[in-house]
Order: sequence, then structure tokens, then C-alpha cells
Amino acid sequence: MADPIAEFFTALTLRHDTAVRKITGTIRCDLVADGRIEYWFVDIKDGDMDVSREKRDAECLIRADKTLFRRFVTGEGNAIVAWLGYRIYIAGRTDLFRAFERLFPGPVGARDPRNLASGPGSLAR
Repeated sequence: MADPIAEFFTALTLRHDTAVRKITGTIRCDLVADGRIEYWFVDIKDGDMDVSREKRDAECLIRADKTLFRRFVTGEGNAIVAWLGYRIYIAGRTDLFRAFERLFPGPVGARDPRNLASGPGSLAR
């Protein structure tokens, strides 16, 4: 069975994303499971991202339960809601966290509202 967290971080290195195109900074995600910590380090430079498994100092630290983080990367959970509900810990540059969370997929089954506005039965003319 594939690991959705590893797939998410691997995919980051393969894309130039507009969500972080004007962002430069470093993020470390500490994912906690069974008393162990799994480290993911992301270096963002104007939309390009490098990912490693290093435990390095970063400008933004995201600490979360691994199971909860898996929900973020599969579109089943919302990182902002978890942060506001004190379910994840963010330290350092919160602007980096805000940009990073836009890289998570949207909710399962969600559709682009622009498509809904122009579809059959819409009020758009």
C-alpha cells in the first residue's frame, strides 16, 4: 500500500506551483506517530520545491499527528481548521504555513465553483 504522505512530498519536487510562486523559505514538518517523529524538510524558492527527510532548522515548523497530516494530504482534513482548533502546532513564519497549506488537495468530491456557475441550471448568463 502506498504512503500518501510520501507521495505528497515527492510530488512537490515535480511541480512548479503558483500557490508558492512568490514565496521563498523553509518548512519542516514533524509528524508524530507512536512516540516517534518523522521529519520532512521543504525548501521553497519562487514556486520550486526541494524536499528532504532532514531534521534541520526551518523558518516554519509544523508539528502534527501523522494520522491527522495524512488527512490533509488526501483532502479529508483541513489544516487551517486544525490549526485554529489547536490540533497542530505552528512556529515561526505563519505566512509559509498559509502558503504550504494551499498545496494540500481540496476536499474529496469538491468541484470548482467557476464550473458550477456556468453549468446547466446556473443563474449566470
